[in-house]
Amino acid sequence: MQGWRMMLSNRTHDWTNALLVVLGCASLLIYRVSLSAKGGADIEWFIKIALCQSVIYLGAAWIICRARSSRSTLILVILFAAFFRLSILFAPPYLSDDIYRYVWDGRTQAAGINPYRYIPADEALAPLRDEAIYPKINRREYAHTIYPPGAQIIYFLATRVSERVTWMKTVMVGFEALAIWALLQLLASFNLPAQRVLIFAWHPLLVWEIGGSGHVEAASIAFVVLALLARRRQWDAATGAALAGATLIKLFPIILLPIFYRRWGWKMPVSFGLIIIIAYLPYLGVGVKDVLGFLPGYTQEEGLQNGMQFFLLSLARRVFGAANVPNVAYLIAAILTFGMVAFWSVWKREPNDSSYMGRAFVMATTFVILLSPRYAWYFAWLVAFACLLPLPPLFYLTTACFVLYKLWHPAGPDQLLLLNTIIYLPFALLLLIALFRRQARRGSGQDRLSFERELS
Repeated sequence: MQGWRMMLSNRTHDWTNALLVVLGCASLLIYRVSLSAKGGADIEWFIKIALCQSVIYLGAAWIICRARSSRSTLILVILFAAFFRLSILFAPPYLSDDIYRYVWDGRTQAAGINPYRYIPADEALAPLRDEAIYPKINRREYAHTIYPPGAQIIYFLATRVSERVTWMKTVMVGFEALAIWALLQLLASFNLPAQRVLIFAWHPLLVWEIGGSGHVEAASIAFVVLALLARRRQWDAATGAALAGATLIKLFPIILLPIFYRRWGWKMPVSFGLIIIIAYLPYLGVGVKDVLGFLPGYTQEEGLQNGMQFFLLSLARRVFGAANVPNVAYLIAAILTFGMVAFWSVWKREPNDSSYMGRAFVMATTFVILLSPRYAWYFAWLVAFACLLPLPPLFYLTTACFVLYKLWHPAGPDQLLLLNTIIYLPFALLLLIALFRRQARRGSGQDRLSFERELS
């Protein structure tokens, strides 16, 4: 009987690897075919095949969550993740041109100029212009850089090796590799199968936005995962340092600060604050206000100041009338919501040493829903949580935002509301189903993996 069970297990394992090879090869072929897209006219064709990639990815994720732990399966996952990125790494960025600003900011600093001081079109920077980078910088005629000091340090160091876009993309893929390593450590610490890292490593949102476009979110995600790992190992100072690194690259990870704080502890917040201050000091020559760069203008340009961008606010205005739901009311409600989650996180007794992970997931998801960003790469950090808690709502949200935001650029508030409804309404329904199923399991006494039980 034992021999038959072992034989059946080996056959199941062989089928798992065979299916992953088939799905991986199919996805790799699509990545290569996708590179034939040229310009905005091809975006709808591109998204059709990107949708196929998303379906393949969801199938692979479903398989990996049900497969037994295997070293050979993990090797296949890592190999195909590398192949996916290599297949598009050397192609020009197609979905975003932000990376040209990264190279420009690094070049500006190398010339001894504060990147927050001038817009790229300023005549003071005329000697730095070229034909490869400068003409492709978005908002170069009116916008200062928006990226915080941590990102600026990365740009400077990367461009001292090379000012080629491909090299900057390679650096960001390197940060992705660091995130994958940290996720593997986390999975091992929770006794979860290491091959679950496929959920992160094969996600088309990450492959295209980082391997294809080189978004700096890769570095921020890497530091967020390092902070989760340091918190798991109870390294308070390292947790604060990693979270500061993430915040200095993209500001929004600061919302996780209450999650990582342990009552009456001082090392984490002191480490966080000192690193933030030290990183900003070299750039303060332009003044405290100007070191924010284009951030105030960006919030206005993206509809954050008038509230058009916020899905829940737009929905409330449609129901109750725009005059009855001012933007300031929504902002106050959002701040109060974050405040309540933060208070709950700090003062709730921790039943175990992994409960912080569930609270971090709640805070990150709440932030994304309240902000409802219209760029897919702002959802990328949620994929890391999906590795540890593979819930259907997360899979839907992170794949739907990638496909729909690229396919459809809303012309006005009505179309934007419809688009966000298509993204967030199914997510909410799937989340409710997941919560209902969790309560049903609790009521029936069914067992679950310890980590997933602790998170719930």
